[in-house]
Formats: sequence, C-alpha cells, structure tokens
Amino acid sequence: MSADPEPNRPSPALPAPRTVAIALVVDIAFVVIFAAIGRASHGEEVVGPDGLGLAQTTWPFLVALLVGWLTMRLWRFPLSILNAGVAVWLYTVIGGMLLRAISGQGVQTAFVIVASIVLAVFLVGWRVVVSLILRRRAPLS
Repeated sequence: MSADPEPNRPSPALPAPRTVAIALVVDIAFVVIFAAIGRASHGEEVVGPDGLGLAQTTWPFLVALLVGWLTMRLWRFPLSILNAGVAVWLYTVIGGMLLRAISGQGVQTAFVIVASIVLAVFLVGWRVVVSLILRRRAPLS
C-alpha cells in the first residue's frame, strides 16, 4: 500500500522561493505605503516626531497581513488574485482594524471604508497586474 493516496495524480508545483519572497515584500511595502499616505494626508509627519509614528500606524496592519499569510499558507500560491490577494486583503483590513481598536487607535467608519478600498487596490491590484503580464508572456498553445 502506497503512502500517497493518489500516486498517479501530480502534486501542484510550489512557486519558487524567490516568487514567494517578492510577493511578501510587495505586500508589506504596500501596507507601509498605505500607512505613510494616510499619515501624510492627515498632516502628520510620516515618520512622526519621535520616529515611531509610521510604525505605530503600520503595525496593526502588518501583523494582520502576516497572520493572513501564515493562516492561508499563501506561500503555496502567492500570486493568486482570489486565493492570495482577496484573502490577504480581508485579513489585513479586518485584523488591522481589530488590532487598532484593541490598541486604542481610531477606527472611524470613514477610515475603515478608505482603508478597505486602498488596501484592495494595493493588495489585490498588484496581483491583477502581474497576472495580466504573465498571461501576455505565456506562449499560445
């Protein structure tokens, strides 16, 4: 008896570690950019007077993003629009807002709406662009 329940079925290929690393770094970068834009648009110093302003704004969303990556095991399909992009977007927004609320930071309705839209454009949008590029490069069969 074989240990593999379906020996004739090929296992899906995992993406290259470099692809996974780049996807994670791009997600992190977009969360930091989101926080920096938010701070700047509210007239706050991006880094903050004590050098921790950006970190204070960013950490809830970064923690939620990383929880999403780990929970959904996104290293298996980091470029997927739905399985990775939408999933990590939802984790980042919902988890980030919960962590902001728990830590005493604001979660006004307008902020939740704007953050949801901007993070969707960032976290899902870059995957859509990559998908379109990869589709154009794929040889016609």
